[in-house]
Amino acid sequence: MDASTERPRHRFSVDDYHRMIDSGLFAQQRLELINGEIIDMSPQSPTHFGLLLRIAKTLEELFGVGFHARPQGPLALQHSEPEPDVAVVRGHLNDYLDRHPTTAELVVEVSDTSLAYDRRTKSPVYAEAGIPEYWVVNLSSRVLEVYREPKPIGSGFGYGETRHYRPDERVSPLGAPAASVLVSDLLP
Repeated sequence: MDASTERPRHRFSVDDYHRMIDSGLFAQQRLELINGEIIDMSPQSPTHFGLLLRIAKTLEELFGVGFHARPQGPLALQHSEPEPDVAVVRGHLNDYLDRHPTTAELVVEVSDTSLAYDRRTKSPVYAEAGIPEYWVVNLSSRVLEVYREPKPIGSGFGYGETRHYRPDERVSPLGAPAASVLVSDLLP
């Protein structure tokens, strides 16, 4: 077979993925379903994990009552079940005891080694799901990449607006426009 010919892949539905999880097939593995494919998640450094918890707490305070910041919780989207570092969703923690949210007001990924994956693979998934705002905390460049206006782009989906914020700048989430956070508070 020619090296340039891609072999067919088997795509899994969210229901298939849940049945495999329930059967114990993926015990003790960090995985997520992206566009029907089961993807291994990168191991986490202490900095990454501590930072995502700090971001979740900060965002929950910014959004206030009526919202919940979920650190590394699944989002049940149409063909994917990503586990973003932080997702701000409507409601209270108890609203999601028997189901995963199907959307979010804001999704955040903390990126160092996963930067290309978060930009090229996860961004279109979140845009297709209509998530209005996607933040990438770019650790290597020490900037916050803010993606807004999800829409069809070419044969896929993406965000129509992209802006990079420096550590000394403030950003207001679309879902909490009266509140703002200093970008340096989102960085280590």
